[in-house]
Amino acid sequence: MTPKNRERAYEKRRYEEWQDRLAVKQRRNRELRRRLAIVGGAVAGVLVIVAAFLLVNEGDDDDGATTTASSTAEASATSDAAATTAATDAKSTCPTVDVTAPATPQQFDEAPDKSLAENKTWTLNVKTTCGDITISLDGKAAPQAVSSMIKLAQAGFYDGSPCHRLTTSDSFELLQCGDPTGTGTGSPGYSYGPIENAPSDQVYEAGTVAMARASGDGDSNGSQFFLVYGDTSIPDDAAGGYTVLGKITKGLDVVKKVAEGGVADGSADGTPVSAVSIESTTVSG
Repeated sequence: MTPKNRERAYEKRRYEEWQDRLAVKQRRNRELRRRLAIVGGAVAGVLVIVAAFLLVNEGDDDDGATTTASSTAEASATSDAAATTAATDAKSTCPTVDVTAPATPQQFDEAPDKSLAENKTWTLNVKTTCGDITISLDGKAAPQAVSSMIKLAQAGFYDGSPCHRLTTSDSFELLQCGDPTGTGTGSPGYSYGPIENAPSDQVYEAGTVAMARASGDGDSNGSQFFLVYGDTSIPDDAAGGYTVLGKITKGLDVVKKVAEGGVADGSADGTPVSAVSIESTTVSG
């Protein structure tokens, strides 16, 4: 082999070795890039998971407690409910009711004879969860209504019953009580009439205590009564108005305090925000 041929053979081997080294290097580079891609993807995945974890657990407290998405939603709902309750409580002008209405209200076969009122003045003390109210009952002007009130008060019929209705319109301001069921449909098991001592001008002055009727029938008086805290006009009807059985002599401010809280649904007629119930009643004459 001539020197020239040996030189060419040597250069060829060097070139082939360089090609082999380059191929190895390229394979290594490709493998490294592949591994970096895998690692990069994994890191990205971890970052996504971490980010999601942080978003979901944004409200965790310092001790590391974990809050799931569902519990966060529940907590939000609970918070909203608590805020609503707090807002209602803030409007309430009376303490929280701490008495329970009877599961089954007492029922009586018939109204007492009107002679029970004995044509005299009686004093009805009504202890409520918002304060005490004293009422003077006129047994002469409304003997049947007063006799019924005496019977129910002495029997403890009203104990635990809520005052379920409040009206706040101008010239129609009253708080209605006397239904142990709190629905406005309860009764003592009897009804009576006719209407007694209704005002001729249909104006029920502040402080008036009158019987509510179950219907347009004048013989539908029962146990429910209303306390008027502002002069109230109720148009006359076929029944002849509403029986006025007495006057508030002490505690009108209690009724006004309930009225200040307004109606629960924001209307002018409905359940009072300031929940109030009758704890007990006593009557003397």
